[in-house]
Amino acid sequence: MIDTIKEHIVQVEKFSATSVQEIESFRIKYLGKKGLLNEFFKEFKNVPNDQKKEFGKTINKLKVLAAEKVSTLKETLEEKGDEKSVNGDLTRPGEPLELGSRHPISIVKNQIIDIFSRIGFNVSEGPEIEDDWHNFTALNLPEHHPARDMQDTFFIQTDPDLLLRTHTSSVQVRYMENNKPPIRTISPGRVYRNEAISARSHCFFHQVEGLYIDKDVSFADLKQTLQFFTTELFGKSKIRLRPSYFPFTEPSAEVDVYWGLETETDYRMTKGTGWLEIMGCGMVDPNVLENCGIDPKEYSGFAFGMGIDRIALLLHQISDIRLLSENDLRFLEQFKSAF
Repeated sequence: MIDTIKEHIVQVEKFSATSVQEIESFRIKYLGKKGLLNEFFKEFKNVPNDQKKEFGKTINKLKVLAAEKVSTLKETLEEKGDEKSVNGDLTRPGEPLELGSRHPISIVKNQIIDIFSRIGFNVSEGPEIEDDWHNFTALNLPEHHPARDMQDTFFIQTDPDLLLRTHTSSVQVRYMENNKPPIRTISPGRVYRNEAISARSHCFFHQVEGLYIDKDVSFADLKQTLQFFTTELFGKSKIRLRPSYFPFTEPSAEVDVYWGLETETDYRMTKGTGWLEIMGCGMVDPNVLENCGIDPKEYSGFAFGMGIDRIALLLHQISDIRLLSENDLRFLEQFKSAF
């Protein structure tokens, strides 16, 4: 019996395999519940006493060799499999896929939409190529009105009545024409003005304008809305409203938020005052309501507008507005957001 076990030891040492199935068959043959090792252990009681010591050592040697052989062969096959999967799998991509990032304009726009959606404002959109009525006349800017000079306009050469919109207020006009009060909407979008391109201005940029029309809307409602917005977006709760002029609102105001003077950047952005202008606003002019088919004797409302690009520059400390449209990946990959 000992000689038989020694013959199996030789066979185990010489054994090799090229597949998982061969290794598994070998394991079952020797190490399985009905394998040879269990059969040899059962014979242990029939071995003469003077041979039991040698018999036990020989069985244990066979057991250890069989277990080591199974482990070694499995590791060898796994290493070959890994090498094949790396060098032999033609479906693997040539380069790792990289996740993109949102544009800073999109990040800020989505933040603004989210803030106003929490207080009942929906989103309205309109065409970027607009007619004179919706962009100017309906907004209390009749032909030859001097306030038209405030906005240098790109007109469409084939039709002098068409132009690239200079503000998203044109979307508000269309919304008022097609919806009855109460109206509570914001209008984000790209606008165009014939301006020189520099670090602080561009010929196209992005705005979001808000409109609220209902009965008994007051200037206090406007201030509370803007107070909520600035606190949520900037984390700054102190604002001030300075008298200003816009043809489509009366009275009108510029909105400043107190940014603070904690860093050198704060001093530079606020010119040493701590206050930063972020938007214009006012009560909707009764002429605008009437032009859009809304009775100004029954309804009143407020409107506001801000530049998304400028707010993005502030929030992300970007020094040049041209970076927002140059599509430099080194710049864009810095921005990560859930929005």
